[in-house]
Amino acid sequence: MLIIIAFLLLFLLGSPWSVVAFIGAIVVWIFELLFWHRKVRHYRPVVGAQTLVGRTAVVVSPCHPKGQVTLGGEIWNARCAAGADTGDTVRIVGRERLTLTVDPVPAPG
Repeated sequence: MLIIIAFLLLFLLGSPWSVVAFIGAIVVWIFELLFWHRKVRHYRPVVGAQTLVGRTAVVVSPCHPKGQVTLGGEIWNARCAAGADTGDTVRIVGRERLTLTVDPVPAPG
């Protein structure tokens, strides 16, 4: 995108300023290539079902062993081997297709 802007500036501006703007746009483009892409390249995307593991959810229908939990405004099918009642807080420990595997979180105190 910056290359296109650089060439537009080269043809649209007057004589000395077109060269100055073209060189400035090229410098910014090189800076973006060298530094920005190098920094962003090392970040892993934080999307998908694997991001659910470790989060907490609230049980909306009893899990003995199957039930439902709510997480971020969404209702998910869940399986809890230890069992959990409505309103309990559970931690997501795994996922099998669209069913979350959860464990109860001990009540504080």
